[in-house]
Amino acid sequence: MPTESYDQLAIFSVVARERSFTRAAAKLGMSQPALSRAMRQLEERLGVRLLARTTRSVSPTEAGEHLLRVIAPRFEEIDTELALLSEFRDKPAGRLRITAGEHAAISVLQPVLAKILPQHPDIHVEITVDYGLTDIVAEGYDAGVRLGEQVAKDMIAVRIGPDVRMAVVGSPDYFARHPRPKTPRDLTRHNCIAIRLPTYGGIFPWEFEKKGEELKVRVEGQLVFNNIAMRLDAALKGLGLAYMPEDLVQTHVAKGRLIRVLSDWCPSFPGYHLYYPSRRQSSLAFTLFRDALRYPG
Repeated sequence: MPTESYDQLAIFSVVARERSFTRAAAKLGMSQPALSRAMRQLEERLGVRLLARTTRSVSPTEAGEHLLRVIAPRFEEIDTELALLSEFRDKPAGRLRITAGEHAAISVLQPVLAKILPQHPDIHVEITVDYGLTDIVAEGYDAGVRLGEQVAKDMIAVRIGPDVRMAVVGSPDYFARHPRPKTPRDLTRHNCIAIRLPTYGGIFPWEFEKKGEELKVRVEGQLVFNNIAMRLDAALKGLGLAYMPEDLVQTHVAKGRLIRVLSDWCPSFPGYHLYYPSRRQSSLAFTLFRDALRYPG
């Protein structure tokens, strides 16, 4: 097969995964006309239509899905082996792609990256904040970060953080105008800052537990956010009650900027784990990153 065909297959795998010529062109560092031309040439050479195009989206046809299933693992193996070439260098190098939830990225990954990256300028890390249970193999990630209970059994999992506990908080100004809730059920009468996670669909329920009793409260309020920073800022401004990771509000509570309620109803969850395929061979860069993240507890 001509070298050009291999290039076109690699381009097709990116387009099929991204389902967008715009995102694929940006990821590949090429123009959209050049990308479209490469796809037309590949389809003409193979004699089948691989991509269904509309004015708003691109998706693989049945033939395209079949081709993607065949070639994606091969390109992943090639990428892995190329990354392993860094073993022949005197120092760790290469690019790592990690998917993680927002809280894990902020509280666990960023502090470790701040320590290791200045010492290893040849390591490059891309972190994608994603609330879904991403298929890291299919999406080409080196690893993912999730709570321990969410990690698939066929993955290697390394604990990288302590147990996670949630907290319900509001500002002194808010509680000057509203009574403090005594049970989670009281939250239905409060202005709560709700959470909508992209992969969850609806409003995310707040989860509570006490003496074996579990409650999921579907809160309502004037505000709905899908990120941590805006929920915290709104709570500090007295706009409602927020359901936040405990470690992100401890300083504000200690300084009196926020008041915590229902603490006896807020359970702990198994801490964050770095997970990756059991068949993955670790490069020096990945090994360094994993070991720096490993939680001592």
